[in-house]
Amino acid sequence: MAASPTSLPPSPPKEIAEPTGSSLRVLVVDDNLDAAQSLAMLLQASGHQVRMAHTGPTALEAAIDYRPNVVLLDIGLPGLDGFEVAKLLRRQPALQHAVLVAMTGYGRESDRQRSRDAGFDHHLVKPGDFGKVLQILAAVPELPAK
Repeated sequence: MAASPTSLPPSPPKEIAEPTGSSLRVLVVDDNLDAAQSLAMLLQASGHQVRMAHTGPTALEAAIDYRPNVVLLDIGLPGLDGFEVAKLLRRQPALQHAVLVAMTGYGRESDRQRSRDAGFDHHLVKPGDFGKVLQILAAVPELPAK
């Protein structure tokens, strides 16, 4: 019996990011650099402008400077957690219309309630479904340039 060649497992289907229409300013905040960069690349491939931050304090600075349409915000951040960052962002007049999306490993109902209380518009549990992210972005109106 001849040995069969080693076969590689099938590669997962690649999700093709298609432009969602409006080009939005998106701030990706995650202390996991690989996760933030991967998400940023998918968003850019979808036609959006993206900046990243990796701590709570730098997320606040970046949001005030960049004035994003959407903030994809991890909860478990160093410095300030995502709940605190969301509360502080909601106090900024220039960011009152920004859509805040919790991107977190915290998925209990109590976590979702804390997200709502902090001012988040959406709560997605990691690993995030990029299709859901695109649905959220598609519903966001493009804001005028800053």
